Amino acid sequence: MSNIVKITLLILTLGYPFIVYWGLQSFNAALLLPLLALVLALRWLAGAQSNDRKVILVSVMGVALVAIIGGIQQGLMFYPVLVNFSMLIIFASSLYARQTVVEKMARIKEPNLSPQGVDYTRKVTRVWCAFFVLNGGISAATAIWASEQVWMLYNGLIAYLLIGFLMAAEWVVRQRVKRN
Repeated sequence: MSNIVKITLLILTLGYPFIVYWGLQSFNAALLLPLLALVLALRWLAGAQSNDRKVILVSVMGVALVAIIGGIQQGLMFYPVLVNFSMLIIFASSLYARQTVVEKMARIKEPNLSPQGVDYTRKVTRVWCAFFVLNGGISAATAIWASEQVWMLYNGLIAYLLIGFLMAAEWVVRQRVKRN
């Protein structure tokens, strides 16, 4: 697929909480479910990598299950929870593999990663696992108990800011670790 389609899908994915909030104010929730399915199907077809496909698959199955049990609106609002859950499974399971997800990413830039670097990537993987538990828990709480506005604010802005903060903090720590 073209880069324009991939960028559009990225924007739709990142803007998901805003789309759902606006859609719930303007339409029946049942109309939004096919939109989510279409975006995820296009992401799948856009050549998503193996881990991306796992996240998509778990998210689709989870949204469908929550929608059946708690209603379509609840299913739509649980999508961020399910993404966090999927990422937790991927990162946590990599702790039992030869290489963690973080180590694989690090080896792209530094193919000859030292044993200390490997240990560091394992620690970073554990930090990300803790983040996915915390972020997924807060996302679930906003989906269950908070207003749609709070849900959108957390899942559409605050969660992304927290991800950016964690990435920046890890980069700073990594620079210090490299110097030492």
